[in-house]
Amino acid sequence: MCGEHVTPQAATLEHIVPLSEGGNSHAENLAISHEACNGQRHATGTVPVSPDSPGRVLRSKSPPLAANP
Repeated sequence: MCGEHVTPQAATLEHIVPLSEGGNSHAENLAISHEACNGQRHATGTVPVSPDSPGRVLRSKSPPLAANP
């Protein structure tokens, strides 16, 4: 989508015509894109990009889940 090289670590499949708009998951409707570019395409705000992994979305660090007794 952005025209830049997509590394395997940052690659996602993007629906060119979104499923919500009648698109399908056939090969001709899929494109390889950066995770961040894919997330930005339909986002209402800015998708935060990871400074350590170009092309990847910055993930919030959630506290570990407590084990059930």
